[in-house]
Amino acid sequence: MTLPRTVADVLSDHMTFEVECIDRMYLNVWQPRLAYGGGVAGFFTGHRGHVYASTALMDPMSKAFVADIHYFTAAHGLELVHFGKGQRKDEVTQRMLAGFTAAEGVLYAGRAQEKSNVWRTQRRYHGDGSSYAWLVRASAFINFFYFYCVDADFGPFFIKFSTYFPFTAKLCINGNEWARRQAARAGIAFEPLDNGFAACGDVPALQAICDRLGPAHIEARLRKWLKILPNPFTAEDEAAGYTYELSLLQAEFCLTQVLDAPLSGRIFFEQVLRDNLDIGRPDQISLVFARRIIRKGRNATPGKFRTRVITDGVTPSLHVDYKNSKIKQYHKLGKAIRTETTINDTRDFGLSKRLTNLPALRQIGFTANRRLLGVQTISHDPARGAEAFTALTAPIIHGNGTRIPGLRFGDPRVHALLQALLIHRLLPRGFTNRDLRTLTAPLLGTTPEDITAGKMTYDLRRLREHGLITRIPKTRRYHVTDTGLHQALLLTHAHELRTGLAELTDPNPPAPSRLRTAARAYQAAYDHLARQAHLAA
Repeated sequence: MTLPRTVADVLSDHMTFEVECIDRMYLNVWQPRLAYGGGVAGFFTGHRGHVYASTALMDPMSKAFVADIHYFTAAHGLELVHFGKGQRKDEVTQRMLAGFTAAEGVLYAGRAQEKSNVWRTQRRYHGDGSSYAWLVRASAFINFFYFYCVDADFGPFFIKFSTYFPFTAKLCINGNEWARRQAARAGIAFEPLDNGFAACGDVPALQAICDRLGPAHIEARLRKWLKILPNPFTAEDEAAGYTYELSLLQAEFCLTQVLDAPLSGRIFFEQVLRDNLDIGRPDQISLVFARRIIRKGRNATPGKFRTRVITDGVTPSLHVDYKNSKIKQYHKLGKAIRTETTINDTRDFGLSKRLTNLPALRQIGFTANRRLLGVQTISHDPARGAEAFTALTAPIIHGNGTRIPGLRFGDPRVHALLQALLIHRLLPRGFTNRDLRTLTAPLLGTTPEDITAGKMTYDLRRLREHGLITRIPKTRRYHVTDTGLHQALLLTHAHELRTGLAELTDPNPPAPSRLRTAARAYQAAYDHLARQAHLAA
């Protein structure tokens, strides 16, 4: 076996297969109509017919719900585990799963005290001194009841209920477990890898299964188990529209790339950890997530931007932070490269928390995984960079003989175009032929009138054919592509090296230069060393 030398070698020549899948998801189960004071008041006064809304009316509901939970656990012979502070619930669950043989059912119930927002009644006063009750939000430590279950489609999952009105809940599921059960039903042979796949007989079919998981599957599973488990709301409440809905609290999107040997993975991470510790910097992470990051001013992007290396035993993992989201990359059980993007707040990407946004969110998560690998691959593969440079600067010749000139690195006109693209990238509606002409003319030391529309059409075609811009359908406007942004940034900065060369080669520089001084000092030191070694001519 040929040993890989770079990240690109590992991914291109030493990977047996890869699969993308939604991993763990943590969802909020809530009543939208009871999330604000007016809605709570309407539930008790408008729906249940009370004169006023008060926590005194909530208390009987809480006691009845807790009584139903105890009755349910007793009737089904379930163990009620009292979780202590810091106790690992997974250990209890694994112990219970070892002896569970049914296709689906409830494993056990658990109780824990946790902090949560609850409704309180506050006494307020009218102008005449008379008092009235007012509902306000407050935080308190209350009891939560966990139900750890096994579903025929989703496998092990849990749902935990608050015992205080409006009885919000949290649902935790695993997309990889769902995919494994669907693959088994479809007759696809595979070897499990902890929370993933180590081998698969039909990778395209498996990927198609992973791509199917969506909001409808998750919503149906919630409705199914709400009918099985104790429910604090009556059938009349649900008929009046007081039903639970799902929103996204946390979602993990994973890419598993299975390798041919453990050594390939070790080489991959040695290269990655050595050369990518700056990937969490704002200028780098903005490329991974394709988001603009502002560092100063009133509109500065919140959050920490950092890279961390965390070692568990002898297995290191790379962690990259962006606002409330994180990317984790590690060597999974010595068999696979696992890249996971965890999104903890959908609003970081301009999306609401509704479950209906899961398709858009998965696109963001999977794209971030790929972008991180792309940055790592290019940083370790000079041949890839050479290919990209040649593709940009060399002509494109189509099959019919049409020749599209390249964007030559040293051409001032090309660099004027690239600098203009960096500005046009910020325009949400794109730019036109005239916009490009207006910006490039001053950079070339001329006026827009001296650059004809035909010349700009020629340049637009070059930019489009080389993938730096794309035309907005049904318009005469253009967008700068991600490739265009990245290459324009790099090449415009690289072009400024001309000033450094001028400082080194100009025999009569107009002003002192640190670079020229350093070069002369280096030459003097080298000459001194040569004289000491009797090497001088």
